[in-house]
Amino acid sequence: MKLVPDTSAVIDGRITGMLKTGEYKDATIIIPEAVVAELEAQANQGREIGFLGLAELQQLSRMSREGAVTIQYVGVRPTLDQVKLASGGEIDAIIRNAAIEAGARFITSDIVQAEVAKAKGLDVLYLKPQMGEFPPLGIEQYFDDQTQAVYLKERMPPVARKGTMKEMRLVKIRDAPSMEYELRAMAQEILERAKRDPTGFIEMEKRGVTVVQIGAMRIAIARKPFSDGTEISAIRPLRSMKLDDFQKNGILKKRLIGDKRGVLIAGPPGSGKTTLAQSIATFLSDHGYVVKTMESPRDLQVPDQITQYTSLEGSMQGTAEVLMLMRPEYVVFDELRRNEDFGVFTDMRLAGIGMVGVVHALEVKDALQRFLARVDFSVLPQVIHTIFFMIDGEITRVYELDLGLRIPSGMSGEVNMKPVISVRNHETGETELEIFRYDGETILLPAGRGEGAATTAPVQKGEEKVSRKLTEKEIQRELGRYTDGFVDVRMVTDTKAVVYIDDKDVPAAIGKGGKNVSGIVNKLGVGIDIRPRTELEKPPQEEEIPLEGGVRVKTDRKNLAIIAPEYRGKIVDLFAGKEYLFTATVADEGEIHLARSSTIAQELLRRLQNGEAIRLRPV
Repeated sequence: MKLVPDTSAVIDGRITGMLKTGEYKDATIIIPEAVVAELEAQANQGREIGFLGLAELQQLSRMSREGAVTIQYVGVRPTLDQVKLASGGEIDAIIRNAAIEAGARFITSDIVQAEVAKAKGLDVLYLKPQMGEFPPLGIEQYFDDQTQAVYLKERMPPVARKGTMKEMRLVKIRDAPSMEYELRAMAQEILERAKRDPTGFIEMEKRGVTVVQIGAMRIAIARKPFSDGTEISAIRPLRSMKLDDFQKNGILKKRLIGDKRGVLIAGPPGSGKTTLAQSIATFLSDHGYVVKTMESPRDLQVPDQITQYTSLEGSMQGTAEVLMLMRPEYVVFDELRRNEDFGVFTDMRLAGIGMVGVVHALEVKDALQRFLARVDFSVLPQVIHTIFFMIDGEITRVYELDLGLRIPSGMSGEVNMKPVISVRNHETGETELEIFRYDGETILLPAGRGEGAATTAPVQKGEEKVSRKLTEKEIQRELGRYTDGFVDVRMVTDTKAVVYIDDKDVPAAIGKGGKNVSGIVNKLGVGIDIRPRTELEKPPQEEEIPLEGGVRVKTDRKNLAIIAPEYRGKIVDLFAGKEYLFTATVADEGEIHLARSSTIAQELLRRLQNGEAIRLRPV
């Protein structure tokens, strides 16, 4: 009997199994060159399925040499253009034609290919996904009840992460190192199972890496050139937990079922965030909510009534657009990584969908920083109502966010009343972090640490001095990356510093739009006022500079005012020569006020010193 397998059937690996059982005794296996070319192209791209198919062809060749089967290679190698059009069915058509010419039975595990072949009148054998019990995978021998993850790498002894969520340790499984051929065989077995097992699928495949999900186990297979050697990492949950198994579950349930439906789960890697997320999804589904998930890769272990979605054509934005049409009541997003993810989470929450997000962060402020870098701070409390922080499998802290108009506690007496986001500890009611806009930048500072703020315990003068010295050193090191001269740091309070640097280094230290200094402020939690060293050497006197059309620039030690009486109450663009600098509203008094230390003011003064013509134009 003549058989023509397509590429999917060769990758599936069941042809050799059927021959060994005698199902097709003395058969002639006709392999179109198009199949070989497609497998070779996949292998050259570092895709594991390419190597899997080539291994199956090698096994067929060995059986041919032993006389168990006859192998024939037919046809010509497809052109480069035909290979490029493989996704459109060009290669599949070549393989079907080979079956038609040979009058052979056509074998495929691709349902679309099977239906097209039947329409062409071919005798088709469709290899359906295998049902029933499967023997244990080779990698499962390394797992026991205490094993969460197994790491295998060529030339290295296998190791496993064992223990409980509260106490994990890395344990050597055996002294003998894993060999490359051993890992290759194990990877082939895993991929074959993923294609046959209804609970398995290939989640991601790129050059040098394949991620597979089989039941509750997620397996990543890496090879050169992505990694420096063949490596297999397998992870599975230790146990399934219900929401009632977590501490503080009462607070969580109240928030989920109430109207505060923007929930963020934060914590370091391995802290149990995903376990909590799947417990939340199950709880919501059991209470009559329509729940969906967004995951890449999909590894939440949830009931069948909860549909799990991954990125649509590589984009979570596409997935979100589909979910908007389905109108779920809750979406669990595991986990937020890319800029797009944070934008999608925000859009869906503002659209009224309950959102539960998972994000990696060592501290709560780190999780908030990841949002603030991508989301306007004023809408943050509408997106995130509650943050649950995880450590060692337990909810250790719960935070609430709200927006109000007040003076930031860490900067009392230094700024006027402004919108401030308070991040409060739900159990103590104390505000631990404050987020606000200052000098055009978003600042996140610990609350209650400013001058005059209340403290829970007295600080010894010696300790305060040491702390300020350490902070000064940190600021010097951070700003030193942008300056050539000496950085003179003077701590005014525990959370405020005045820094004097060479005049020429001021723009670089501040950065475009205040980016550099804002990053340092957020990293160290200290407000920084950058000033040119000439102010230190000779305090600036009040000065007035005339401009065109009766406009004047007036400066003193702290402020810069643009005096333009004829433009009072108007919005104007300010130019230096032909270059646009900024847009501002002229107050009723006919003045525009800027902080002298601000980026805009420093740039304006620099242009004036260079003799550039400064002019205003009404918008």
